[in-house]
Amino acid sequence: MQGEESAVRNDPSVADPDVVPPPQLGQLGVPFNASNPLYFGFVGAIGVLLAIGLWHLVSQVSGVITLIVGALFIALGLEPIIAWLARHKIPRPLAIVLVDLILIGAVAAFISSIVPTIVQQSTALVNATPDYVNTIINSQFIQDMNAKFHLADKITGEVQEKLGDAKTISAVLGGVFGVGKAVVSGVFSVVTILVLTLYFQASLPVTKAWIYRLAPRSRRTRTRLIGDQITNNIGRYVSGQVIIASINGVCCYFMLLIVGVPFPAILAVVAALFGLIPLIGATIGAIIIVVVTLFQSWSTALVVLIYYVLYQQFENYVIQPRVMARAVSVSGSVAVIAALCGGALAGVLGALVAIPVAAAIILIIREVLIPRQDRL
Repeated sequence: MQGEESAVRNDPSVADPDVVPPPQLGQLGVPFNASNPLYFGFVGAIGVLLAIGLWHLVSQVSGVITLIVGALFIALGLEPIIAWLARHKIPRPLAIVLVDLILIGAVAAFISSIVPTIVQQSTALVNATPDYVNTIINSQFIQDMNAKFHLADKITGEVQEKLGDAKTISAVLGGVFGVGKAVVSGVFSVVTILVLTLYFQASLPVTKAWIYRLAPRSRRTRTRLIGDQITNNIGRYVSGQVIIASINGVCCYFMLLIVGVPFPAILAVVAALFGLIPLIGATIGAIIIVVVTLFQSWSTALVVLIYYVLYQQFENYVIQPRVMARAVSVSGSVAVIAALCGGALAGVLGALVAIPVAAAIILIIREVLIPRQDRL
């Protein structure tokens, strides 16, 4: 019995705030005298050097950190589903396997159904590009500008000069190899994120328990409650944003089919990807799609514009309140600032995670900092 109790105390998955495991490698010694000037200066210098080295290290592995953060947020986004299955008497390992299989199956079905269409429509778009360019060049506005400034002659001369330049040929070849390298890197990144997501899902409870045990025992219960609230909010927000972006892409696809816009699959994927960016992403995607439809006709672009004006109202007042009802709640100004800063720092991923991170900071300020200030 005593051996079993000792094993329970040393188990990192047990987050009991009253359990204080004894040191395993001997008793703790007498702490150093922090008031000694030599000790203080030495430790301070070491701290500065460590901070500089850590900053340099982070800048060197920023790509890896992006993959880790992306996998962590995907795992947190899937955690509500796994937790729901676990509450319904399904073991957590089996719930993780089921959720991942469903996710991989859905992604594979999406890719198998949409990629051939995208390839076909991309080829058609490339083939139709000369006609679009000729339409623009033959427009009255371009003809008037060419008559005044001789733009066609200047562009033709510039193109001929560049095509004869050896450096330009090397740059073109380098661009071709660069595209291949980008494709290989993208596939590697996707596989890495999937593997990391699986590891995060399997070890999330144990990892959270270890992190909570870093807090003092007297504050461990409150730390666990705040941490669970933050991770639950992040999971609900990420999954909710994915649902909203998917609805946007599906509705856009059927609208473009009904209106008769060419390349609806590509434009729908663009709408869904931009829909992942909170607040401003859907608007940016709508502007891109409206501009593309201008090449077809003014009337088609006007119809698409009217659709997006109506859809934005429907999404803002019907879809988003229902999907995000239990997710994060931040003011509009904070959400906009967070999304802009996150997008500037880390692109789409940064904009996606910026709002739940801002909500987590607000929660910590409200639950920790403000009560401490009120006691002073």
